[in-house]
Amino acid sequence: MLGIRFNSLQVGLLLASAATVNGQAKEGCLDRCEAVIIPYPFGTDEHCYLSPYFWVTSNHSSNPPKLLLGKPSPEGNNVQVLDISLEGELLILNYVSHDCYDSLGEADSLYSYDSYLKPGQFNISSTKNKFTMVGCDTFAWFKGQRGHESYRTGCMSICDNITDVQNGSCSRNGCCQTSIPDGLSAIDLTLGSFNNYSEIWEFNPCGYAFIVEESNFNFSSNDLRDLKSKTELPMVFDWALDKETCQVDVNDQTNNACKGNSTCNKRITGWGYLCNCSEGYQGNPYLEPGCQDIIECENSILNKCENPETCINTQGNYTCSCPMWYHGDGKIDGQRCIPNRLQMIHVAMGIGIALVVLVAGSTWLYWALKKRRFVKLKKKYFQQNGGSELRQQLSGQGSTERIKFFTSEELEKATKNYDESNIIGRGGFGTVYKGTLTDGRIVAIKKSKMVERIQGKGFINEVGILSQINHRHVIQLLGCCLETQVPLLVYEFINNGTLSDHIHDENKASAIMWETRLRIAIQTAEALYYLHCVASTPIVHRDVKSSNILLDEEYNAKMCDFGASRLVPLDQNQLSTAVQGTPGYLDPESLQTNRVTEKSDVYSFGVVLVELLTGKKALFFDRPKEQRILTIFFLFPLKDDSLFQVLEDCIVNNGNHKQILKVAQLAQRCLSINGEDRPTMKEVMLELEMIRMIGENAEQNPEENTYLLGESYAHYYLGGGESSIATHSMTGSFLLPVSDAR
Repeated sequence: MLGIRFNSLQVGLLLASAATVNGQAKEGCLDRCEAVIIPYPFGTDEHCYLSPYFWVTSNHSSNPPKLLLGKPSPEGNNVQVLDISLEGELLILNYVSHDCYDSLGEADSLYSYDSYLKPGQFNISSTKNKFTMVGCDTFAWFKGQRGHESYRTGCMSICDNITDVQNGSCSRNGCCQTSIPDGLSAIDLTLGSFNNYSEIWEFNPCGYAFIVEESNFNFSSNDLRDLKSKTELPMVFDWALDKETCQVDVNDQTNNACKGNSTCNKRITGWGYLCNCSEGYQGNPYLEPGCQDIIECENSILNKCENPETCINTQGNYTCSCPMWYHGDGKIDGQRCIPNRLQMIHVAMGIGIALVVLVAGSTWLYWALKKRRFVKLKKKYFQQNGGSELRQQLSGQGSTERIKFFTSEELEKATKNYDESNIIGRGGFGTVYKGTLTDGRIVAIKKSKMVERIQGKGFINEVGILSQINHRHVIQLLGCCLETQVPLLVYEFINNGTLSDHIHDENKASAIMWETRLRIAIQTAEALYYLHCVASTPIVHRDVKSSNILLDEEYNAKMCDFGASRLVPLDQNQLSTAVQGTPGYLDPESLQTNRVTEKSDVYSFGVVLVELLTGKKALFFDRPKEQRILTIFFLFPLKDDSLFQVLEDCIVNNGNHKQILKVAQLAQRCLSINGEDRPTMKEVMLELEMIRMIGENAEQNPEENTYLLGESYAHYYLGGGESSIATHSMTGSFLLPVSDAR
């Protein structure tokens, strides 16, 4: 058990009164020690303090210097002062008492400090401090003097396990606290253990007791072991003048401790009194000439005038003036300035009428100008997006009746102001929204990306191309909108996603059987043949891929996304341009020559055929190196007669193997490195139609199928040329629906 006697000690910083000003110390006296201001009645020399109770020492033997309470002690046990407040509070350092034991229950270390402060002028603050004890096998109490009476209180804590302790809570599990009574001065503190911590030594070898400022201590379970490293904690100490009551003769400034423009106030707790500056004054009330007038008008916080410029300073106060036809104190927290109603009524009526006219006129003018600017802006965007050029182009093509120019308001309403919930796709050239027109039609609205003006011709190009196309397997363009910052295209809506969505999704792929895949391939080939050969000017799509093939509910195919497409003049069979497209589908010959032909689309279509056969993506970086490029992954097994090992299971199990083999061989020719070795889209379309007939005629006439897809058929593809196909007796049945276009 450890007994300790000490006086009130504290560490921390207290804010000085907002009224403090320079010159807190007596003239010729030290006014600060390092960062601590020393206001009178405190001082470091005999002529600098009011009485010996207020003697402080600036100790320069430490680095940095420390301010100590009282005259220097030979034992060096002076209390360090960190702040002195004229509001009657001292901020000092209070020692932490320890009671520690080793694992055998023997005393390990003891700390004791004797009191050197006498009761009277300085009391422990009852409002700021708490008596605190930390430990799981601990009890502590203190007794002290309250005037002529004795006082005793304390607390105890018992806990068997660290898990019983709650951080931040001094609720008698590892930590307990009790209040400090008013007017308490010197005290005796007793700290001890029930079992010398022998049963809980591993997590709590010590007990601790101290008086601390409540806001400066937050209990943690780590304190049960680590608090030993802390020797001092904050505590607040109250001070007052040594008079039991205020001076009666307030006019006797020589003997009255409270100087000019100040009041004497007895302490609510403890005894003695304090001096405070009167309202409207600031400074040190203990020093001549006393408190000084506050210039409220120059202080933005204290100046409460409705109009700060009307502030007039007076001794200890200020006034605010009101303008003509108003009365009152003019203060925000007072009466303010109140209008003289009878004098103001006519003025108010006149102003009101004028304001109504002004507001009405301004509103009309604002909306008129805004509408005019909006119309101009739409015209600007229309020209900027190539509207005039497009009208001229469509007029020359005779497509003005089929292509509608939508207004920006129509499409905003259709897409609910382009709400993200209506986004159905994103591509290299823009974002696609689902929208509902006023006539109930559901459409797809393509919003182009922000691009440089030189790239804006890609949009005009796409509209020009689509306006010429009229084919059942090519997406239909309904119209466009050029009144917005980025141009918009309006297409028919295909509601079943893309081919890529279906064949690359394990859950959807099995639903597309071989017959359906073959039909999709034929329909796509018809669309490309139409673009290459039937359109008024041949069109190279340049971005043929599975994600640009839309499917309706019956899995019919429609080509889309003509942002990269280009027209090929009739007298040319090649187009010199920057190669565009999607990695994995790009024609290797075009990449070398920087020239795009219809055979470039044939190569990309060959990749789509391989996707239909294998169900795999054109590029897939999660696969081994030799399988990352689909075309390479596909061609090797085809040469090694192990084709069916790389095909999709649902095709191998349910498809016609002859058809599958012929389609694979066709894909191989489409993927030839040399463009001249590839078939045309017309040849591809016809061969796919004949392959389809294998399944239709397999049971009825197997010998005819053998002829159709045997050596003679391969001969007229590779040797006879396109003209030999055109003269074949079966050609007409295939060409008729394609050339018919719809």
